[in-house]
Amino acid sequence: EYTALKLRVKEWAAPAQEKVSSKIPEGGNVYFVPATLRPETMYGQNCCFVGPSIDYGVYEIVKGKEYYFVSDRAARNMAFQGVTPEWGVYPKVADLKGSDVVGTLVAAPLSVHKQGVRILPMESVKASKGTGVVTSVPSDSPDDYATMMDLVKKADYYGIKKEWADLEILPIIETPSYGNLTAKHLVEKMKINSPKDAKQLAEAKDLAYKEGFYKGKMIYGDFAGKTVEEAKPLVKQQLLDSGEAFNYAEPDGLVVSRSGDECVAGHLDQWFMNYGTPSRSGDGTWQPAVLEHVTNEKGEGLHTFSTEVKNAFTQVLDWLAQWACARSYGLGTKLPWDQSQLVESLSDSTIYMAYYTIAHMLHKDIFGKEPGSAGLSSDEMTDEVWDYLFCRSETIPEHLKSKEESLKKMRREFEYWYPLDVRISGKDLIQNHLTFFLYVHVAIFPKEYWPRAIRVNGHLLLNGEKMSKSTGNFLTLADATSKFGADATRIALADAGDGIEDANFEETVANSNILRMYELRAWCESVINDARPLKDGETYDQVRQNERHKNNDSIQRTGAKGFWDEVFENELNGLVKIAGEEYDASNYKAAVKSGLYDFTSARDFYREITKAAGIGMHAESLRRYIELQALMVTVVAPHWAEHIWLEVLKKSDTVQNALFPEAPAQKPELTAAREYVRSTQSNITSGEGAQLKKMAKGKQTSYDPKKEKKLSIFAALSYPKWQDDVIEVVRQNFKDMKLDVGGVSKSIPKTESKRAMPFVQGLKKSLETGIEPSTVFERKLAFDEVKVLKEMVPGLKQTIQKCAAVEVIVVNEGGKSGKVVGGSEGVKEGEERSELPQVAENAVPGQPTFFFENA
Repeated sequence: EYTALKLRVKEWAAPAQEKVSSKIPEGGNVYFVPATLRPETMYGQNCCFVGPSIDYGVYEIVKGKEYYFVSDRAARNMAFQGVTPEWGVYPKVADLKGSDVVGTLVAAPLSVHKQGVRILPMESVKASKGTGVVTSVPSDSPDDYATMMDLVKKADYYGIKKEWADLEILPIIETPSYGNLTAKHLVEKMKINSPKDAKQLAEAKDLAYKEGFYKGKMIYGDFAGKTVEEAKPLVKQQLLDSGEAFNYAEPDGLVVSRSGDECVAGHLDQWFMNYGTPSRSGDGTWQPAVLEHVTNEKGEGLHTFSTEVKNAFTQVLDWLAQWACARSYGLGTKLPWDQSQLVESLSDSTIYMAYYTIAHMLHKDIFGKEPGSAGLSSDEMTDEVWDYLFCRSETIPEHLKSKEESLKKMRREFEYWYPLDVRISGKDLIQNHLTFFLYVHVAIFPKEYWPRAIRVNGHLLLNGEKMSKSTGNFLTLADATSKFGADATRIALADAGDGIEDANFEETVANSNILRMYELRAWCESVINDARPLKDGETYDQVRQNERHKNNDSIQRTGAKGFWDEVFENELNGLVKIAGEEYDASNYKAAVKSGLYDFTSARDFYREITKAAGIGMHAESLRRYIELQALMVTVVAPHWAEHIWLEVLKKSDTVQNALFPEAPAQKPELTAAREYVRSTQSNITSGEGAQLKKMAKGKQTSYDPKKEKKLSIFAALSYPKWQDDVIEVVRQNFKDMKLDVGGVSKSIPKTESKRAMPFVQGLKKSLETGIEPSTVFERKLAFDEVKVLKEMVPGLKQTIQKCAAVEVIVVNEGGKSGKVVGGSEGVKEGEERSELPQVAENAVPGQPTFFFENA
């Protein structure tokens, strides 16, 4: 919004005089109307600029008396702001080019140059901004100063008299950084040589405005001594009161309607919602109540699912003030207290979900043509009735006493369904509609019916790019389901992303899910329908070698479960818990990771480890996995889950009626054992791989990995003595299930830090993953390391190429000697060993070392 000044013409330039003399009646005044954002600087006007090539007009404002010289665009805007005599009409009495009026003498309100100032040319004036007329204040505007200096230097080139531009520059504002002639200071400092240095001038303009407004003090005029921030509205009001200026507004940039018309800013009678903080004229209790609900410090308010969303709402509540909530045309609901107005779209439908709770009783179908079971007409639904239904009043209106039971039933429906559990919408609506949604709920309903949660999502990308029909990067739901199937599409949508960031639907993910779910379904069918239980005395390896099966996974153990079965089922229990928590938080990407991807990875690990150990999988563990897998993906792949549930598992009822499983809590000792197995296997296979790479490069290796070899694994049952002090430091810095690593680091001597801190990180992981602190501090593993290593022996021997033997050795203090405690066939348990390889010295509980040698 600008302040539009009225610069009365005192003397026309000759070309303009010729064109307007017969058009303006005697006694009529013509005003050049520049629009300014800095009324406090008007004391320093020394000329007024027009674009020499721009087409202008002289428009009638008061018939026979008052006329404005502006661009056509500005006149059109003014016609919808009450400036012209008739709404939307702006009669033009003369056409002029900017060049026609150069040299015209005008009287500039407040200007120190009382004799008048001249209209001068400025090439950078735009007809699309402001009124196309720009008043010049060279003391504080770098653009004006640079243009003025250029005009003085090249007066003949521009066809003007030098003295028209070469007027005294009046200091108006004192600033701490740039003195009292800010524009001159910045232009010289930044070495701006021409009005065409647009980039530098834009930077200078920004610096000048910020310095002047926030730090400047007036040194001239009626408000000298006041800060610019204080003086600005006072000077503006002085100009408005004197009739020498008026308010003028325009859209902040080009706005085009759906009809293709350029939009204008119109001054209309308007209704406002009194949003905003009390300090910004908002209602005294409304915004604070909404803010308290959003911040949710007591845990009884709004759940936003992320700190980012909560902060976004908090920021909007801080800046959002009065909001224009009505319009006079278009589609929408009539404003209840002003039937001539409609509720504007962002303010509309903020509590429609409350209506849904009773809609089925008010009308029979969605069109509302016939009354519903309550037998109420729309005329009977007065404000008093709504107050009763929405628990704002305990009184049933007198005119509906005969329908008391129906009203009570409707109120029970509302009380049953409200408050709203969760509202899901786009992030772009936080700054308006979703905040209105909260405001209106707080205003209308008792606190117990305020919304419980808002889940905000980003926009949807396709293959990492914005969807666009023009570029061909576009996919409808119908096309996606036709191309990939419903379940693969749903999984890809769930996998597209969580949170407020934009989700990304990858067609490669959808495509890969077709194969993933097909293979998983086929596998489930095979292990259930073709199951081959082992009989007494049979082993997995025997049956696998002697019988032909399409899928050897169908050969299954029964009876007592072993170590690997317990580890597998324990991992499933943890994944079920994580997936359930992610579903509850509507984090579908994370839920799919835990409930599908990690679930199948757990199965794969179980399958490979039991196969390598020569024992196969357990029938009960397999069936439990398949049942849990179906339940884990029911949300995102309901058709797949239904097939497995009914056709494979032969359940009697649809999976849609099944409850989400409540899995037992994970056992920390089994979780720790699983991580131990994986890390130990990885270290051993990586070590062998490193030797193969060295050999491929022609480097010397400690053994030939391509020949038969023996693997020795060294385990320690006690820790080195230097770790005693570290354990005590960790104990002192562990509180509320959190370890203060910074405090630990400060307490450990720098000379010990290199070997101590990796050890500290291992302790931290154990402490924060549920292992009893006493177990950690007493230097006990959560599992029997030797027992686990013995379980690993068959699998290691099977997976390591040309592995003739595997032995497990428990090392004595110092790592120089030890005893064989287990191994593959032929290894002598109980055998004492001396002169062990040097790597044996590095073994600590939970971190075994290993050594390969050719057999």
